[in-house]
Amino acid sequence: MSLITVGTMAFDAIETPFGKVDRIVGGSATYVAYAASNFIDSVQQISIIGNDFPKEEIEELKKRGVSLEGVEMVPDKKSFFWSGKYHMDMNSRDTLVTDLNVLADFNPIVPDNYQNAEFLMLGNLMPKLQLSVINQMKNRPKLIVMDTMNFWMDIALDDLKEVLTKVDVLLVNDGEARQLSGEFSLVKAARKIMEMGPKFLIIKKGEHGALLFHENHVFFAPALPLEEVFDPTGAGDTFAGGFVGHLAKTKDISFSNMKTAIIVGSALASFCVEKFGPERLKEIKKEDIDRRISEFVQLVNFEIDLV
Repeated sequence: MSLITVGTMAFDAIETPFGKVDRIVGGSATYVAYAASNFIDSVQQISIIGNDFPKEEIEELKKRGVSLEGVEMVPDKKSFFWSGKYHMDMNSRDTLVTDLNVLADFNPIVPDNYQNAEFLMLGNLMPKLQLSVINQMKNRPKLIVMDTMNFWMDIALDDLKEVLTKVDVLLVNDGEARQLSGEFSLVKAARKIMEMGPKFLIIKKGEHGALLFHENHVFFAPALPLEEVFDPTGAGDTFAGGFVGHLAKTKDISFSNMKTAIIVGSALASFCVEKFGPERLKEIKKEDIDRRISEFVQLVNFEIDLV
């Protein structure tokens, strides 16, 4: 079962209350690929990189079965670069530098041998680029998952709303859900957003877990309490990769299986934050993931006698 992931492959400079790195590999597509490759053998990447993107990172992704035929390399330009500083709560941050570099010229092309992919993960990008990828697909994928952010709501709302009519699952955080819907109540916000197109909505609440909405159904998944949180930068993309990777592996897009997929995504994200960048994701094995998922199950498992 193949999955197309569209997004950035980039460099980040990150400062948190617990450490600092001046330059580390990042990008939404990178994190999605590392997470999803734990579940399926065929992750098909669409992105753009400059001449400075590390060859060893390319080889590591290939070793995990990630196809890079859809990744354009621009020989005379640098890769996208972002720098940010996190506050003590690790949920809020300040962007210090954004250098678009090759991303300014990104025109995603879906290769012919990607055309039969049944799952499509649209990372956080300009809505016009997300729409372009959807329109290039000759056969509509079984499931289209989309991530976005408040920046696009500010500057490209009409384009964003057009993409929403064409996707199945939307991923946003609670602030973005409120901004997009104009509603403070997340239940009301979810109802309004699903009326815009998506059948399923996931509202991420950082260290407070995630909510899954579908029709009149709601599911809540907690976040695992961790002793060490070094870097939350790629946690949302890692969550998305684990979520869609599980769905692609099981070929089941029911609400019931999406509940499991949210737990899987949360487990992967909990690894991601333990080190800077995707380093922790490179270390984990299947048994580590299984153990972490069982910790999530124990977190919410209880018996009660009603009298």
